[in-house]
Amino acid sequence: MSTKPTTTDFEWTDLDQRAVDTVRVLAMDSVQKVGNGHPGTAMSLAPAAYVLFQKLMRHDPADPNWTGRDRFVLSAGHSSLTLYIQLYLAGYGLELDDLKAFRTWGSKTPGHPEYGHTVGVETTTGPLGQGVANAVGMAMASRYERGLFDPDAARGSSPFDHTVYCIAGDGCLQEGISAEASSMAGHQKLGNLVLLWDDNHISIEGDTETAVSEDTCKRYEAYGWHVQRVEPKENGDLDPEALFRALEAAKAVTDRPSFIAMRSIIAWPAPNAQNTEAAHGSALGEEEVAATKRVLGFDPEQHFEVTDEVLAHTRAALDRGRDAQKEWEKSFAAWRTANPQHAAEFDRIAAGELPEGWEDHLPAFETGKSVATRAASGKVLQALGAVIPELWGGSADLAGSNNTTIDKTSSFLPEGNPLPGADPYGRTVHFGIREHSMAAEMNGIALHGNTRVYGGTFLVFSDYMRNAVRLSALMHLPVTYVWTHDSVGLGEDGPTHQPVEHLASLRAIPGLNVVRPADANETALAWREIQRRWTKKFGVGAPHGLALTRQGVPTYPANEDTAKGGYIMFEAEGADGESTTPQAVLIATGSEVQLAVEAREQLQAEGVPTRVVSMPSVEWFDEQDQAYRERVLPPSVKARVAVEAGIGLTWHRFVGDAGRIVSLEHFGASADGKVLFREFGFTADRVADAARESLEAAAR
Repeated sequence: MSTKPTTTDFEWTDLDQRAVDTVRVLAMDSVQKVGNGHPGTAMSLAPAAYVLFQKLMRHDPADPNWTGRDRFVLSAGHSSLTLYIQLYLAGYGLELDDLKAFRTWGSKTPGHPEYGHTVGVETTTGPLGQGVANAVGMAMASRYERGLFDPDAARGSSPFDHTVYCIAGDGCLQEGISAEASSMAGHQKLGNLVLLWDDNHISIEGDTETAVSEDTCKRYEAYGWHVQRVEPKENGDLDPEALFRALEAAKAVTDRPSFIAMRSIIAWPAPNAQNTEAAHGSALGEEEVAATKRVLGFDPEQHFEVTDEVLAHTRAALDRGRDAQKEWEKSFAAWRTANPQHAAEFDRIAAGELPEGWEDHLPAFETGKSVATRAASGKVLQALGAVIPELWGGSADLAGSNNTTIDKTSSFLPEGNPLPGADPYGRTVHFGIREHSMAAEMNGIALHGNTRVYGGTFLVFSDYMRNAVRLSALMHLPVTYVWTHDSVGLGEDGPTHQPVEHLASLRAIPGLNVVRPADANETALAWREIQRRWTKKFGVGAPHGLALTRQGVPTYPANEDTAKGGYIMFEAEGADGESTTPQAVLIATGSEVQLAVEAREQLQAEGVPTRVVSMPSVEWFDEQDQAYRERVLPPSVKARVAVEAGIGLTWHRFVGDAGRIVSLEHFGASADGKVLFREFGFTADRVADAARESLEAAAR
């Protein structure tokens, strides 16, 4: 099928110009009404956004989730009105009252665009640079999707060919995450990605000369991008035809991503506010709004003025979108007929279903054998990869340590890459030492749809990723983070690499499920549960973070209740060896479960019936009903000990006033992991002592 823009011959009428100027008026009025916001960028970007939504992009406002649509990412999320007003004009469902309710309680137009909240918003943006990396991830996913369903089609002929557009500001390109992502995009030769840079020279502190003096275009040339610059018209306004021509030229370049620098004047054409930092993040004021309306030929006494003629003109996007989708459907139908097996896969994946019998391929691990959970995870991934083609991912240059190589013979690398196994549609992604952009790219991959992605690094480096991980949770995205080397047990690399506060701080992110399996079998069951939760049948998605050991840990019998987040691993026993009500409960995660098991043996020998609860995921456990949670942790049992080789912040609510926590409230050291566990008190003896103290406290 053709992927040409809807309009090949550029036309710009007085009505188009009036529509663009209407955008500017709406931006000013929306911010002025609420008294806060970012009007200036929305005003200056009006021609660029209008050209994209009204002249170029393939999209259907009546079907925002259409598979064949182009994607638009507003990385400069503070200028949310840039997007909202285009969604309103094009007919996505926003109306004038929604713009009047900008940044107020319950509105569809929050201060920054929120995925899942406003129809037509492809990703949540606001933290600068995140959108750039999201767009890179979407472009990666688009290529992988094409490989799944239509790998042999000629370039530009597949129903799965589309373009990802992104608008970024000066702040986006100053943030390091955009440099990471842009480097990755250039390396991957993502010819389906177009990044427009709003080069307005203004940030909150004033002229960007305060902080930046590099040649940004040359930087992107060095990344391997196709670079163009679009100069404004003589009056300072963006030139819509020049933008259109640059965008068409960018689409024609398919062997590398495209970068378009647009020199703009913030808040154009406000007589006094244009080109000032005040216009970036403050209402212009009634007098300046009125003066600007006069410049644009609008009545200064009117607010939120949109003529029927302008709205009818822009709502023609609905007709163009319907026609574009009909054309695409013909191509899609022809593809289905010619590719019945791929079509069946598409239907399954689009429905969020997994292949029949996929769970039968999960490995089971021999009880008693010592296996690092990172190694078990690697075996699970390779087993799942063989039967779930939409599952792909990699690592931030730590694949050998994270065990995240799903296919050793297939690397997601562009045509022309000299490495063995390089394949544009490869399974294993080499994210490079770019943890932050890896996480945000994974978000983009999940947002694009039709694949399942994971990415790995050391748990301690989750700090580099945190903002993107937080956005995963905020958007309810089913991405999987594989974080290995999960405690001081990693050993000699020392405190810079030993996570201490990370488990607790990650658990503090609402909506992120942290899973720290005790052994190889829990690891397999955790991966199974994560895949199950990814399906659309489960409802709202959620990101997962697997925390896995470097060191070997004993393997226990598999227990299906792993999926409940916490379960009775070993029950309390009476003198007759039969199960009985516990006097003490030991709660542990990960590599410390073995310490709880050994401590239980001591306590049982002393005549203290003791239960061991493995709690791989606090979040999954909290989802269970009260009856189950009280069955595992009986309220009547006050003697409790929680054991985890990190700070104890998570565990106070589980152990209560009489309980004790065996934790690590300081940084680690460089030595063998076994030595560190002994020196820092992570021993069965200390756990047993803590239980005795708790028993005494509970008896008072």
